[in-house]
Amino acid sequence: MKLENYITGNWITGDGDGQQLYNAVTGEPVARATTSGLDFKSILEYGRTVGNPALRKMTFHQRGNMLKALAMHLRNHLDTFYRISYQTGATRADSWVDIEGGIGNLFANASLRRKLPDDVFCIDGDSHNLSKNNSFMGTHILTPREGVAVHINAFNFPVWGMLEKIAVNLLAGMPAVVKPATVTSYLTEAVVREIIASKILPEGALQLLCGSAGDLLDHVTSQDVVTFTGSASTGLLLKSNPHILSGNVPFNTEADSLNCIVLGDEVNPDKPEWDIFIKEVRREMTLKAGQRCTGIRRIFVPENKMEDVWKALSASLSQTTIGNPLNEKVRMGSLAGQTQRNEVREQVQKLMASSQIIYGSLDSVELIDADEQKGAFMSPVLLMNETPFTSKEAHEVEAFGPVSTLMPYKTTDEVIALSKLGKGSLVSTIVTADHKTAQRYVVGAASHHGRILVLNNECAKESTGHGSPLPLLVHGGPGRAGGGEEMGGLRGVKHYLQRTALQGSPTTITAITNVYQQYAAGKDPGQHPFTKYFEELQIGDQIITDKRVITSEDIDRFADLSGDHFYAHIKTTDFEGTMFEQQVAHGYFIMSIAAGLFVDSYEKNPVLLNYGIDELRFTKPVYPGAEIHIRFTCKEKLPNDKRVVEKPEDLKRGDDIDKGIVKWLVEMIDGSGEITGVATILTMVQKKEQ
Repeated sequence: MKLENYITGNWITGDGDGQQLYNAVTGEPVARATTSGLDFKSILEYGRTVGNPALRKMTFHQRGNMLKALAMHLRNHLDTFYRISYQTGATRADSWVDIEGGIGNLFANASLRRKLPDDVFCIDGDSHNLSKNNSFMGTHILTPREGVAVHINAFNFPVWGMLEKIAVNLLAGMPAVVKPATVTSYLTEAVVREIIASKILPEGALQLLCGSAGDLLDHVTSQDVVTFTGSASTGLLLKSNPHILSGNVPFNTEADSLNCIVLGDEVNPDKPEWDIFIKEVRREMTLKAGQRCTGIRRIFVPENKMEDVWKALSASLSQTTIGNPLNEKVRMGSLAGQTQRNEVREQVQKLMASSQIIYGSLDSVELIDADEQKGAFMSPVLLMNETPFTSKEAHEVEAFGPVSTLMPYKTTDEVIALSKLGKGSLVSTIVTADHKTAQRYVVGAASHHGRILVLNNECAKESTGHGSPLPLLVHGGPGRAGGGEEMGGLRGVKHYLQRTALQGSPTTITAITNVYQQYAAGKDPGQHPFTKYFEELQIGDQIITDKRVITSEDIDRFADLSGDHFYAHIKTTDFEGTMFEQQVAHGYFIMSIAAGLFVDSYEKNPVLLNYGIDELRFTKPVYPGAEIHIRFTCKEKLPNDKRVVEKPEDLKRGDDIDKGIVKWLVEMIDGSGEITGVATILTMVQKKEQ
């Protein structure tokens, strides 16, 4: 059987026999993969001309809901994916991380739509007033690039590796061409078949190449984005492509690295952190048979605990049953193929120039329901290096399998220095219950690690672990780890967006961005804005309220009601040496007065509730006798999806009401025309069309 490539809207088989792919457990042929004969230039052009315009027309909320629908669709086909995943040598637990972890990325990125406008672009960060008379300002906007995201992925996570990347570029509004590692591409192809069959994505949003990347990178442009996951050497080779360099094509590398774990000096065998440490090392060495870019390759422990750790790890690893992942007794499957196993063995031989094997074997492994000769199995291998500062192999050579090296340290400063000898990693973990030790390690080592996990008894039960990148946190690292970042919530989305500085008058910038900018001209709403439904409200709808005089009695009553008797609110205070001239009104009292002035409260209206207050600032003291009024402006409108439940009885009051979130700029102004306070309040507003 030949795998097919999904390109230019069709499933196409490449020319020739291609590469033979094997079942990693039984050694039996699974499929052949080839991209020979494909026109890579036309593949990219199709993505740019068909997929890109279709996605760019969609708003962030539409794209987010598209991801959510896709995730829900893929969940209906888990059995199929798991069945195929076993052929890669993965256990059920390994496959869960790959398959359902990947789908989880779709859900997580879908939820980011709530932090973005219902528009095709967005404002990035704060706006800036650039003039004395408030007529000239600047801000930044983010718009989708007009190219294609090219993802060249690793073999170890054929589903997660694809979904965690495309979730981000699709939310940003860019199509993708995915080139999975060939050896496990048959699983990626099965998932893409379901994605395409669902018809949830617009045409051209996703293309798949099962085989060589050919001259694909020779046709990228400055509007494209290239990402790579794999070895540091291959990443450097691809990043050096003349077309990428000359076109300044964004290139993000997530490279395998020599990640490390540290046992805190105070952790002894009688403390819970000791068992946590041993379990974490064993899990990271055996999960996915050690084939994880975040896997623990270096283990640092206090020199006086080396023997105890060695014995505890050996005992723990000996409990790991290895063999056919379909057997329920098996806890570790095979590597992805014979080629991978041979490479791991070669790398271990290099490590043995300065280390010795203290657990496991390169030559034999005890298996359950499997054949050592046919499958790509190997034993976990624990090495020991007693001179980590004078031998370089442990800090330079990575065996991408169930292999790790145990090394001693004397002081916290010393282990920080050892952690940096890996020249940059994706993740480091320190197991300690001492907060000062944790802080010292984090501050000292952070420059060389993309993520640091502080693991102890407080968080161990709910911790996602050393090796688990999370959608809302960045995944990447400096130096050897590639120098890139992916995922990270909105940080990852911005990788596929062009940031542009925008300057003009507040009124013009408001018209362009669909977000009201302070000092822009307001619009006469014709009626109180609170009487308008969500669809009827316009950005810039503005009212100027009546005025209210603030009295000393008001301030006293608010102090008694709230219990806030801070000295500045008491009229008998001696104000000499303070920042105030006399009794000053509570800021929250002025905010409450503002609500009383702008709220239309006499009868029911489309405003369902107050949703919160953002960016509240008190900018000028308000003294008794001050005359306050409010400038109240519709700032931004955001959709609010109906709550989805499995059972009707799970619906809460109001869940069936179509509604949106409206942000309002509240400016509190005194008699001199100066702003005394400013805030953004959020209301939940009913939609007219039910």
